[in-house]
Amino acid sequence: MEDKILFVVPAYNEEKNIRIPVSDIRNTFPEADILVVNDCSKDNTVQVLTELKVDYLDLPVNLGYSGAIQTGIKYARRNDYDYVVQFDGDGQHIAAEARKLYDKIKSSGANIVIGSRFLEKTNYKHPFFRRMGTVFFAAMIRVITKTAITDPTSGFQILDRKTINNYSQPGQYPEFPDANLIARMILDGYKVQEVSCSMRLRADGVSMHAGVMKPLKYAIGNFYSMVIIAIGGVFTRKKMP
Repeated sequence: MEDKILFVVPAYNEEKNIRIPVSDIRNTFPEADILVVNDCSKDNTVQVLTELKVDYLDLPVNLGYSGAIQTGIKYARRNDYDYVVQFDGDGQHIAAEARKLYDKIKSSGANIVIGSRFLEKTNYKHPFFRRMGTVFFAAMIRVITKTAITDPTSGFQILDRKTINNYSQPGQYPEFPDANLIARMILDGYKVQEVSCSMRLRADGVSMHAGVMKPLKYAIGNFYSMVIIAIGGVFTRKKMP
């Protein structure tokens, strides 16, 4: 029996980009299903999705990146999918690289596999301050969990059933689901691995981390969350259900 694989693609004002990931997935990963989660876009994203004849959920209010992703994960759980691939709607992720994630999770028995931009040298150009943030949070994970993760802020991931079930629960998927979530899952006994993946720069529009205040809020929120996780890890080490 073949695995049921769902690509969850969050989209907010991605009318100029969304054709790229949908076409890419269809062409290079045809056995997988696609679910675009339209996060209350103000542009013509829904019209484009209708033209593409791709399955989508149209959220009535803007939930943000984490809310859109968790919505897709809940959909996957309800519809009995074996794996979820988190795949950005801005054209950065490459469907052929998702094959590496799938092969890795199947061969290794991992619960989560991250597509890393830094495990090996690639052509990806990471803005300086974001790169410093990634290095900082990777160091925090190493201190807290004794595990080396090179790209804890990568949203390009594949999740198995146990992780899907976990993330679907209330309170289990934070506002900034990056390094803090990876640290918590490792401490909870989940197996997290990485594979080297190439990525593109955003094709058009503005990143959710653009500007000054958004990245600052993200960094502070993640840091605070990881401190709480580290303190909790000192007193208790949960085992994966």
